Amino acid sequence: MRLVSFKELPMGQQADVLRRSGHFLSDRQQDSFELQLYALGDFYAEIWRGTGEENILFIHLFQDSHNLMPYLDSIMLPEV
Repeated sequence: MRLVSFKELPMGQQADVLRRSGHFLSDRQQDSFELQLYALGDFYAEIWRGTGEENILFIHLFQDSHNLMPYLDSIMLPEV
């Protein structure tokens, strides 16, 4: 799926698509938030939640690899 098509979906459907089709790369803490990083198609997505919360606050979408910097130490690449 391409970023343009993904952006048209409501947030609940975006989360479903990420869980079913996205490639989980890493998670991290930032202040009082838990973030999960996924790769899908031509973009990356960060799911933001309050620490210990189930509800998604928002999903940050990006294509610029500069936004991956906070994850570089913990990204789990699939074994070939």
